[in-house]
Amino acid sequence: MADAVEIEVDGRTVRLTNPGRVYFSARGETKLDLAHYYLAVSDGIVRALRDRPCMMHRFPTGVDGEKVHQKRLPKGAPDWVPTVRVRFPRYNRTADELCVASPADVIWAVQMSTVEFHPWNSRAADVESPDEWRIDLDPMPGVEFGTVRRVAAVAREVLDDLGAVGYPKTSGGKGLHVYVRIRPEHSFTEVRRAALAFGREVERRAPDLVTTAWWRKDRAPGTVFLDWNQNTRDHTIASAYSVRGTPEARVSAPVAWDEIDDVEPGDFTIATMPARYAELGDLHAGIDEDVFDLRVLLEWADRDDGVPDEPPEV
Repeated sequence: MADAVEIEVDGRTVRLTNPGRVYFSARGETKLDLAHYYLAVSDGIVRALRDRPCMMHRFPTGVDGEKVHQKRLPKGAPDWVPTVRVRFPRYNRTADELCVASPADVIWAVQMSTVEFHPWNSRAADVESPDEWRIDLDPMPGVEFGTVRRVAAVAREVLDDLGAVGYPKTSGGKGLHVYVRIRPEHSFTEVRRAALAFGREVERRAPDLVTTAWWRKDRAPGTVFLDWNQNTRDHTIASAYSVRGTPEARVSAPVAWDEIDDVEPGDFTIATMPARYAELGDLHAGIDEDVFDLRVLLEWADRDDGVPDEPPEV
């Protein structure tokens, strides 16, 4: 294969170097295969990332090698790649992070060896006001995906009771994520409090399956941790359609609620997702239309004040 190829996308020409480098060892998929995958799901990945500060997880030699967590846009980036400046008060520093607006921005990031995209749950217009509440179902070691499915059903029941519409996806690992669009009217602290209140309600309904205990030593074996702390400022998780850094090139794949009983996390890879996307389109396409008011969850949080296990915010 040539030392470089040029990819035309959105009126931009992105030069992809080392296109034949194997990034995913299980089936031998390459950097160029990764770029082709992201082009195949371009509308979906851009919708998931659009206008959000985004950390890039880069694997310069492939996913079996070193991973680089890249917050700042690398020097030498084209001037057309958009950024948003975010501040880190704890360190009194700022970073100009990638802020995807088009498929060309995604393919440029692939050129920079980005495999995973980890966006904030807020947007550039108001970085300090989240517009996305994230529910992370994270199984404890040894917990089968069947247990995650059962917890997802309880989470959906609580969402239905709230009148909230959740958009589920596989994590690309062993868990599930559910995203809920919210009005950008609350601080990260408030969204985090609301997420904990939701988690505690799920835990009350399925105490043998769910834990919200922050400290790992306090979590019962065989449970699923509902990780409410993923809503903390600058905590990010892989977006919908993001590839994960696994040898099989798994994808964090949007799924329909009625699919969850039948799918396995390994079903979704860069080899299988293009055909699925061509058939079903973006299952998260309607998320911006289903906006939930967090106030009822904040009332639940007030009700639960004083319940232990909430660590200091980091």
